[in-house]
Amino acid sequence: MQHLLFVYGTLRKGESNQAFLESAEFLGSHETAPEYALYDLSGHPAVVEGHSSIQGEVYLLDDEMLARIDKLEDVPIEYRREQQIDTPFGRAWIYLYQDTSQLDVLLSSGDWCQRV
Repeated sequence: MQHLLFVYGTLRKGESNQAFLESAEFLGSHETAPEYALYDLSGHPAVVEGHSSIQGEVYLLDDEMLARIDKLEDVPIEYRREQQIDTPFGRAWIYLYQDTSQLDVLLSSGDWCQRV
């Protein structure tokens, strides 16, 4: 089965975990509706529900690759993948962070690649 996945952090082009998506098909960039907030967890990002738009990329991948990324994202412990968002390419999964007590550094730009 094929899946669409919206990535917003270390899985994006040029970032530390992008190799996990090397055999996935890059469909394009996307900005979410203003329904989220992006935080810096010192080395990786966290997205939770909020009132900002998030910049990211959409990929087409298979079941096996999605399972590997679920493991990378520590689903269902650290992140959850229960929600899909609308993109120009179709409905895409998004990973949401679970432990909101760890959220200190808000990235108001909504773009992990523009962090300082």
